[in-house]
Amino acid sequence: MGAFEDRSGKVSARVFKEDLLPRCGAVRPEVIQGASFGVDTSVINLSDGLALAISSDPLSLILSLGPEVSAWLSVHLLANDMSTTGFPPQYAQFVLNLPPSLSRADFNAYWDHIDRLCKTHNIAITGGHTGQVSGQNSTIAGGGTMFLTAPRARILTSNGARAGDTIVVTKSAALSSTALLALAFPETVSNKAGVEVQRKAAENFWAMSVLQESHVAVATLTANVDLHAMHDVTEGGVLGALDEMAEASGLGFSVTPDLIPVEPEVQAVAEVFQIDPLLSVGAGSMIVAVAPEAESKLLNALRSAGIQAASVGHFTDSVDKTVVVAGRRQVFSFDGTDPYWGAFNKAFAEGWR
Repeated sequence: MGAFEDRSGKVSARVFKEDLLPRCGAVRPEVIQGASFGVDTSVINLSDGLALAISSDPLSLILSLGPEVSAWLSVHLLANDMSTTGFPPQYAQFVLNLPPSLSRADFNAYWDHIDRLCKTHNIAITGGHTGQVSGQNSTIAGGGTMFLTAPRARILTSNGARAGDTIVVTKSAALSSTALLALAFPETVSNKAGVEVQRKAAENFWAMSVLQESHVAVATLTANVDLHAMHDVTEGGVLGALDEMAEASGLGFSVTPDLIPVEPEVQAVAEVFQIDPLLSVGAGSMIVAVAPEAESKLLNALRSAGIQAASVGHFTDSVDKTVVVAGRRQVFSFDGTDPYWGAFNKAFAEGWR
């Protein structure tokens, strides 16, 4: 028998749909939105017009980058998924499977940052599990789940995009992947792209949250009226996230890649590691599906809040996915492979610093 999947990162859409989706336990009528490829959250119907939204993600513990970076990743990647509902998270559970080599002092430094970030964002830590696992040497140290309750009619899910919706992308593609590469290999980036590029790319790490753009979007537009869906960019980058969002919504899209924002330092680091920024992990960027007549209103509100944003295309009622390059339409196909993982592993194996 071969390997489960011969790649790092999330399983492919094929494995998800063939191996996981048909086996999701009991069918319960109160589950409004259950497991689905490309959907950030699940939604459960409660009483009095309320619903419970839930999302889970891995926790990061990258000792070489320090406890603060690890905690920031752990909390914000979870919170980003929750923010696509249009509401901030309220509660969190953490399962920590820690390496035996981790000292109590290092654990306390990590957990202190987790605690502070949750207090900053008014998130109550309601439980979980903490233990040490022999042989655990991964930078993934367990998983977390966040929850919120909100009016059912106002909760968004990333499969709510509609044909004709304008696609708005915030900040820059590949913010997180290039930031992590600049942090992990500062000498290499400084030598090959310049000290200033390394500094700017590394600073982008702290722009990884999309809580602000979620807040601006729901304060400016009306959820499920002219604001239809949001999806945070993670593995597969902006184009991969668009592919997921379209797939989840039963739509296609037409996008002009040249319109997708890519900061100069992001492009420079991407070139050092030979990765495509439009297909690389991009936490910190949000994709918003908005009614065409509300596009300008949203863009103006985001820019007034100091958030870069651009319209890059639209969703279509055809399931065809196309990119417009040099004025010509090309079929877009994504196999789910994110180049960041291979680039990081190669640089590490070759001793880049």
